[in-house]
Amino acid sequence: MEVKFCSLSSGSNGNCQYLEAGKTRVLIDGGFSGKRIEDLLSSIDICPTTIDYILVTHEHIDHVRGVGVLSRRYDIPIFANEKTWIGMDNIIGEIKDKNIKIIESDKDFQLADLGIHPFEIFHDAADPVGYCIYYKNIKISIITDTGWVNDNMKSKIKGSSLYFMESNHDVKMLKEGKYPWFLKKRVLSTEGHLSNLDAGLALSEVLLGNGEVVLLAHLSKENNIPSLAHETVKECIEGYGIDVHRDIALDLTYRDRATKVYTL
Repeated sequence: MEVKFCSLSSGSNGNCQYLEAGKTRVLIDGGFSGKRIEDLLSSIDICPTTIDYILVTHEHIDHVRGVGVLSRRYDIPIFANEKTWIGMDNIIGEIKDKNIKIIESDKDFQLADLGIHPFEIFHDAADPVGYCIYYKNIKISIITDTGWVNDNMKSKIKGSSLYFMESNHDVKMLKEGKYPWFLKKRVLSTEGHLSNLDAGLALSEVLLGNGEVVLLAHLSKENNIPSLAHETVKECIEGYGIDVHRDIALDLTYRDRATKVYTL
């Protein structure tokens, strides 16, 4: 059995990731219209009727816009912690009681043959989480929308086969860019978004160089350039002695389309 992962799209306009392991199919977030998510799934030949579960990281609209629509349309259970449920209640609309699944941060749970570990992250949301997802000897870590990766988070995600890691902005571009100061301050804070440099430093401390896949996520349209994100993270990782071309796969995600489907 194998694990498949695809970033259907990642950015401030919307976020939705697809994971398949064994017979289980999961979406992490659903920050587009229901129709757009259906189209993105179709682009990788996945029928939305086959999605078993939706995991939610936090209640911001670019992560939950289509979650309610999909749940109602295809009878899909939604997993989120209590504060996130409260925060997204007026965005996602009415959900059947049987599809409201309340989880707790740092408390493991099982979805069919997947082990799920939600862990606390740092973002200006009610109770945001990242996810470590386990299937047999494969581990995938989702770290999106965090202003900081602390030692506890690093210890949680270390040893993953695939890292979906936020690399939101270049600090210089952000500081010199068009954003008003209050917004720059928010993005730069420990509860904002991760810079390319901080993503690279965090990855440098957890990568083993044994063929892991690293997907740089949630790139800002205004305050980043894909090639710059890739180069900054690459330089950080190689500074720790890992050869990016030989030892790992370092790739980008896209705001407007799916990545390839990664098979682990």
